[in-house]
Amino acid sequence: METDGFVRKRRMTAESPGSDPGVAGASAGAEVRWLGGRFWGVSESIVGSLAPRIGGETEIQTVDQTVIRVATEQTEEHEPDYEGLPQGASTRTHMLAGAVAGIMEHCLMFPVDCVKTRMQSLQPEPAARYRNVMDALRRIIATEGLWRPMRGLNATAIGAGPAHALYFASYEKLKRTLSDVIHPGANSHLANGAAGCVATLLHDAIMNPAEVVKQRMQMYNSPYRGVLDCIGAVWQKEGAAAFYRSYTTQLTMNVPFQAFHFMTYEYLQERLNPHRQYNPSSHMLSGALAGAIAAAVTTPLDVCKTLLNTQESLAVSSMSAGQGPGQGQGAHRHISGLAHAFRTVYRLGGLKGFFKGVQARVIYQMPSTAISWSVYEFFKYGLTKHQHNKRRTQTHLEAEM
Repeated sequence: METDGFVRKRRMTAESPGSDPGVAGASAGAEVRWLGGRFWGVSESIVGSLAPRIGGETEIQTVDQTVIRVATEQTEEHEPDYEGLPQGASTRTHMLAGAVAGIMEHCLMFPVDCVKTRMQSLQPEPAARYRNVMDALRRIIATEGLWRPMRGLNATAIGAGPAHALYFASYEKLKRTLSDVIHPGANSHLANGAAGCVATLLHDAIMNPAEVVKQRMQMYNSPYRGVLDCIGAVWQKEGAAAFYRSYTTQLTMNVPFQAFHFMTYEYLQERLNPHRQYNPSSHMLSGALAGAIAAAVTTPLDVCKTLLNTQESLAVSSMSAGQGPGQGQGAHRHISGLAHAFRTVYRLGGLKGFFKGVQARVIYQMPSTAISWSVYEFFKYGLTKHQHNKRRTQTHLEAEM
């Protein structure tokens, strides 16, 4: 009876809710197969000992303790190494780690993001023309105050949490699923790129309104007092569609960006970290290089997105002034659509206009993606290790009862 109870307890422990299915399934399968054969041998031993000596309770207890001790040792032998744990992390772990990574990435790099937005301005005010990133930061702080580069941070933080939670969770799930289909048992760069593209759809659907508010507050002489004032003014003057005016452009930019980003990151991980263990330096370096390459390639689309988000007043007025008298008054009150944005950038800045702010964009993306991947992998590893320790402690307590 005690042995039967022990088998039931071990199965309940391995199948307990909240445990990782991969880890628990492997552990439970090994234990049940071992205990099946062990149970028959123990039963014969117990029956044999009871035949000549009915009062042999001490020997029965000794046998039971041996079963528990050997079963515990067998369980520990099948426990996965900590270094391999992130591969079996749960969706909840991916979402939590992704949310923390997204918030930290955007918050830490927000001043550089503010400079990038201003340097992408097609027709900036004379006081908002900067030579480089450091010159811009110095002049913004000197003329507009210490906290001016942080305006709009709260809108970004609110959007970044849920956006990056869905982003990383969907990427991890789709990457595994597509890799099993395209290249079973191995990493597939095509699957990585496709998973990154789909994850971008979910990320941008949440993040785009926050981007609109953030970039309007980052512009020089922004007329908005705060986030709520900006939301209310945009909603009243331009309607709800204004918050998604750049969505198609954002996707057009971010889909190739994320495809380059994830494929480069996974490729570098294969070279720098072939065993895919938790390795902070490899995560940081791979993230930085992947972000820099993807950022440089997609800068023209980012310039168009910034123009659509900010509706830069001087650019809009320049386009309106360029219309003939018979084309209707106010024909260009707003710049809408990717094609319109491309024409505006080319008319006002030429080919060079498509690469305005490329230095700031690369400088922003390199540490940004390095921070994002480092924080994400750290929290994924730490959370999975904590869950594993919790399961192992629970298993040992059950075994001792």
